[in-house]
Parts: sequence; structure tokens; C-alpha cells
Amino acid sequence: MSLPPFHLAFPVDDLPAARAFYGGLLGCPEGRSSAEWIDFNLYGHQIVAHLAPGSVRPRASNAVDGDDVPVPHFGIVLSVDDWRRLAERLVAAKIDFVIPPTVRFEGQPGEQATMFLLDPAGNALEFKAMAKPENLFAKA
Repeated sequence: MSLPPFHLAFPVDDLPAARAFYGGLLGCPEGRSSAEWIDFNLYGHQIVAHLAPGSVRPRASNAVDGDDVPVPHFGIVLSVDDWRRLAERLVAAKIDFVIPPTVRFEGQPGEQATMFLLDPAGNALEFKAMAKPENLFAKA
């Protein structure tokens, strides 16, 4: 399945920290930028960190399969191999996970590997991989 690239703009309070996190730690190639924003390529999708310190706010959470999932959050569904590589890189970097790499909904149609972390501005990100990618939207 080929999907068009998704675009997401989000607030940050420190562009150099965003550049180090998204470009350095996550390995997102940098696109255009200015003194107020930076484009990043997140697995083929355009995410844009906008300098907007007053817009960065605390997060709420909802219980999902025994974990407190941060709300709001954004992320991407990866292949299992890409997810494992990213998880290994983040664990090696000693990231302070909100939810460390784990498997959720084990044995169910929605079984997935998932992990949650915060960027330096407190934006929550989820990286997941479906055990059966065709079940991404499957109902129980």
C-alpha cells in the first residue's frame, strides 16, 4: 500500500534541541528551515518543528492496555525490523521512555510493538509496529 506523505506541524521551545533530537537521535533528515522552524523527514513524512514556546503545554494521559498513554501524541507505524532497530538505538542512547519498548494487545488482532518518548519540548511520540500489518485498523 502506497500512502501520500503526511504533514504535521508542532510547537517546540528550543530549535537547536529539536534539531539534535529529531535529526541527531531519531536520524530524521533535515529539509528546509528558518530561524523559526525546521522541516524533518520522518520515514517519508514531513514533520515541522515550529518555535512557539507559549504553545508547549503539559500532557494528559489515558489508560491503554495497562499503560498511561500520553495525550496528545504523534508517531509512525514502522515495519517490525525498523521498529527493532530504532528501539535498540534509543535504548543504547539511554532514552528516558514514557513507555519503554513493549508488546501491547498480545495475541489479539491489534498486537503491536510500541514505545513512547518525549522530545525536548515535551511532545509525546509513539513508534509502533504491528505484528500483522494488515490488522492496523482491524476490530477485535
